Amino acid sequence: MSLPTNLSLPVIDLHCDLLVYLTDVPNADMNKLEDIGCAVPSLAEGNIKLQVMAIYSAVGTGSTRYAELQRDMFRRLADDQTNCLTAVTNAAKLAEVMQQPGGVGMVAAIENAAGFCEEHEPLEDGFKRLEKMIEVCGRILYISFTHHTANRFGGGNASMQGITRDGKMLLDYLHGRRIAVDLSHTSDALAFDMLEHIDREKLDIPLIASHSNFRHVWQHERNLPDELAQELIRRKGLIGMNFLRKFVHAELPEEALLEHIVYGFANGAEDALCFGADYFYFADEQDLSRFPFYHKVHEQAGSSYAHILHSLREQLTPRQLQKLAYSNARQFVERLWE
Repeated sequence: MSLPTNLSLPVIDLHCDLLVYLTDVPNADMNKLEDIGCAVPSLAEGNIKLQVMAIYSAVGTGSTRYAELQRDMFRRLADDQTNCLTAVTNAAKLAEVMQQPGGVGMVAAIENAAGFCEEHEPLEDGFKRLEKMIEVCGRILYISFTHHTANRFGGGNASMQGITRDGKMLLDYLHGRRIAVDLSHTSDALAFDMLEHIDREKLDIPLIASHSNFRHVWQHERNLPDELAQELIRRKGLIGMNFLRKFVHAELPEEALLEHIVYGFANGAEDALCFGADYFYFADEQDLSRFPFYHKVHEQAGSSYAHILHSLREQLTPRQLQKLAYSNARQFVERLWE
């Protein structure tokens, strides 16, 4: 199997924050390339055929209202006939957008369960709000229980807390719902507690890490330890490579991202690796130490994926490049939605 010489493969990406940008930033414009790496023209130029749009909330009063604004923005984008975006809610629609020149499919996900359930309200109210999110968006691909901090469901990646009673109840609720659980923002303790509960209760819940790299390559709490990466591989999940310099390597140049990818292929993740670039708006960031957020070659969806695939052409086979670009993610989504 050969690839086009320009490596213009279709791409599936598991995580971006375009919805946050559009609902939170004054005068936000989905076409404004200078504001965000996943602006819609950049997605189309980069041949992104399915972009997961995260609905993000921090823990705190008003978290659910903040998420509802993004939920409604997703619906408006999907209903707008003047853009190239198409809501993808089943395997047939995914197959259609994969063949559509210039079209970009999108599906919603929830980054932090605080988006549908606040800290001190009845859990049943949160479940009702989750059902409404699914109804409005047509489909939720995955749910991250936490973000950086802990919440009523368990510990985020900046904590050491494990799972709570509500976290177990949320897992029970998701049994058989064909919604994946995302481990990218869990503490290690929460991730392993989730695995234990899923196995003990024999729950049918697919698992992914939507935008996480490998801790073996760069020691950061947001990256996956080998044991957890191997669990995702064993359970036929996905591991989406994150483009943020902070999670790639704070000291090495752009090639460090390639090291994460090659490490994954060398350690059993050939059928799990995909992209989870994590593009978001950062112009208002006060912490100057975080700049630059991305290496120059990874700043825009329009060119970054092709650059990565081209850079890997001597290390990976054409089939492996295809798996990374789209086919691993496509097969996972089709299995999830069958």
